[in-house]
Amino acid sequence: MALAYLVLAFYVMFSNIEKVPEIISLIFKSAFGLQEAAAGGAGYAIAQALINGIKRGLFSNEAGMGSAPNAAASATPYPPHPASQGYVQMLGVFTDTIVICTATVAIILVSGEYVPHGEITGIELTQRALSAEVGSWGGIFVAIAIFFFAFTSIIANYSYAETNLIFLEHNHKAGLNIFRVIVLGMVLFGAVSSLPTVWAMADVSMGLMAIVNMVAILLLSGIVVKLAKDYNKQLKAGKVPTFDANDFPELQSQLEEGIWDQAEEAKKS
Repeated sequence: MALAYLVLAFYVMFSNIEKVPEIISLIFKSAFGLQEAAAGGAGYAIAQALINGIKRGLFSNEAGMGSAPNAAASATPYPPHPASQGYVQMLGVFTDTIVICTATVAIILVSGEYVPHGEITGIELTQRALSAEVGSWGGIFVAIAIFFFAFTSIIANYSYAETNLIFLEHNHKAGLNIFRVIVLGMVLFGAVSSLPTVWAMADVSMGLMAIVNMVAILLLSGIVVKLAKDYNKQLKAGKVPTFDANDFPELQSQLEEGIWDQAEEAKKS
């Protein structure tokens, strides 16, 4: 679905290629408060851009929240080294936010449907913009795309949460059933609540996740730097980077014995 969305977005952009320089200029002026600077409001404008950028960035790519690593940790990376999976995760953030979100902005701006401080925002604005460019079916396509994006996000995050409960040994049947009911209740609540309320709750919950995860990131930053240096050193030497637990004695007690040997064998077979 993401690929189909990007194909359609690129079609719209190339159909209006003459407007692209103007769009890029508008994005930079709005992002860095260049227009507001002339009116003396640069500080406030930049602060608002940073705050909203961080909040919506978290909502888009979950960078720093500690949710996506649930999937990364269960992957079998190649080259068989932890840093290789880290680089894959970085690519995911770039694709999600820089590519897909920029494509959405481009659709909205080239369509001429965007009105600063207008009443129409969010998904409805995207639907109108795409409909203006490709016809009425564009709005239907956006609705279908949003459904799949939202549905897969719910399934993925539920899977992360249940896996963590099982890891913490809270996997008795009654507890999992209660958790499933709570998840369904929150989905229903989000569907019938006002959009500002949903945004506010999402911002608070994601902020709390980020705070907790940032503590873990800071505590693990030393070993992360060491792993990255080991990966890049092997890469520069012309080798396929391979993780050797013996080089990281501080990690040996936390690793399942032979787990990285199994990862390498799985890729060879």
